[in-house]
Amino acid sequence: MMRGISRKGFLKTGVFAGGAIGFPAVVPSAVLGKNGSVAPSNRIAVGLIGCGRRSGVGGEYNMVRQSKLLAVCDPVKWRREARAAEWNVPDAYNDFRDVLARDDIDAVHIVTPDHWHVPIALMAARAGKDMYVEKPLSLCIGQSLAAREITEKHGRVFQYGTQQRSMRHLRMGIEIVLNGHIGNVKEVYVWCPGGAKGGLATPELPVPEGFDYELWTGPAPMKPFCEDRCSPHGPPKATYFCYDYSIGMLGGWGAHPVDQLQWWADAENKGIPVEYKTTGFLPGKGLFDTVVTWNMEAVYADGTKLHFMDSKTAHASQEIPGIEKLKQFGNCTVFAGEEGWVAVSREGMLASTEALRRKAKDPGSRKLQESSWHPVAFVDAIRNGTQPVSTLESAICSDIICHMGDLCVRTGKTLGWDDRKKMVTGSAEAVKMMHRPLRDPWTL
Repeated sequence: MMRGISRKGFLKTGVFAGGAIGFPAVVPSAVLGKNGSVAPSNRIAVGLIGCGRRSGVGGEYNMVRQSKLLAVCDPVKWRREARAAEWNVPDAYNDFRDVLARDDIDAVHIVTPDHWHVPIALMAARAGKDMYVEKPLSLCIGQSLAAREITEKHGRVFQYGTQQRSMRHLRMGIEIVLNGHIGNVKEVYVWCPGGAKGGLATPELPVPEGFDYELWTGPAPMKPFCEDRCSPHGPPKATYFCYDYSIGMLGGWGAHPVDQLQWWADAENKGIPVEYKTTGFLPGKGLFDTVVTWNMEAVYADGTKLHFMDSKTAHASQEIPGIEKLKQFGNCTVFAGEEGWVAVSREGMLASTEALRRKAKDPGSRKLQESSWHPVAFVDAIRNGTQPVSTLESAICSDIICHMGDLCVRTGKTLGWDDRKKMVTGSAEAVKMMHRPLRDPWTL
């Protein structure tokens, strides 16, 4: 455990080693602060790392009687100060290492741009902190695999930010499939919103006062500051659509419906597909350079087929069963079996027949783990010394699927995955792209 270590000490140790709603039908009243009190010494103390667009989740820790938010952190001065004032948090930091160095903080919630997720998570684990990491997991497959250190070496509690596992109708829909009500699953169709092209790298602008751009950039390549890259006042545009910081919506949004696929695959001990063919569109100009549209065809070792695409491509498909009904869903996971289909989305759950859909009330003996409202589940896991429903291993699997699609588009190759060696096959170029160089002084 790294207790009381300085920021300088963190640098010497190596790594800067760094959506959307999901909730159960009922939140037990006993977990909410207004319904009782827990001695301050018995509450899980949380630090929020990142005060941008998704950081509203931080205030939820003060709504849970078993936890408290002690510190917030962001390289944008006005953002961290605003969050601290909003939630009456005593301490607001520029540098996340100041949060990790505190002995009185038990856990961190990481809400940074994607390029910081694994580096900060690794440093948090080495500092003895449990963690909730927003999706997607990583910037590349190498980082996903490196993240195993969090649980395997340090034994920390890890929750992934795929809150849909806490949504009752999603769990029940997958349980219909697991209990054999659609027969053997032959194909799975997954889609989510596509990416964006455009963005301007000019004009180059002076860094706004109060914005630590050096720290924000961290392990990513240093690029001139401009409005579309990372304006501290507007939407985080390039952090979603620029390859320096993410793989775009393919991973950033795809993490949610692919996670539903993986939840089922974990229960069936399927692992991930072993062969991937993906076509897609990459912008040829502009600041944004991540995949905009894509269409993946992948195959598991047992022959089950996976089709993963952007929502525009999915809605135009004539191959997806029930697609006319399912066009109402901007994101979806459809399990197609010999005797029908079941579709799950945060927007609802549908099936090929009403009788099949009603099976959700009593699907059978095969059940998935039930989960409370996601901050409650995370805090409970820390208190109980268990892993939450959205585990690190599952996150690694679903993250690799998304990265394989990106690598296929970028190399133009059909690729394989050797799970024993944890290695991409079929392209020497893709193997090199499993890893991203980190800017000095940051390392994994």
